[in-house]
Amino acid sequence: MAKITLKGNPINTIGSLPEVGSVAPDFSLIANDLSTKTLADYAGKKKVLNIFPSLDTGTCAMSVRNFNEKAAGLDNTVVLCISRDLPFAQARFCGAEGIDNAITLSDFADGSFGKDYQLTIADGPLAHLLSRAIVVLDENNKVIYTEQVPEIVDEPNYDAAIAAL
Repeated sequence: MAKITLKGNPINTIGSLPEVGSVAPDFSLIANDLSTKTLADYAGKKKVLNIFPSLDTGTCAMSVRNFNEKAAGLDNTVVLCISRDLPFAQARFCGAEGIDNAITLSDFADGSFGKDYQLTIADGPLAHLLSRAIVVLDENNKVIYTEQVPEIVDEPNYDAAIAAL
């Protein structure tokens, strides 16, 4: 269980992120067009999983904007922005913000991504949402970097995540 904070108040996740060196769990997430996406859809590419509670918060929106900008210069890499927001809300956000280099995916259907990656928030006002975390995978889905952001209102370390690629 990861101990994180929300504006200084302790909250917990259901577990710990996958370990560096391990193979990432597969996932089944919903894209903006309501299709189902799995790790196989991004086979052969490096993947930055930018995970957060909701696009409707300033920090989460900023992380998508920042990774969208950084993704433009990355070779053979996809940035997957994952939350429990409905795909309709994700599509609306991306359209309004001009997000075209990052892909939004939703874990709204059953929360299995949050469970499998052990980053669902267990308690507090954000219970059942995803914690703010980064997981970077190589072309073979091996975990090469993780960051569980300790204070949920803080931004992740973008430079460290990109450097891991």
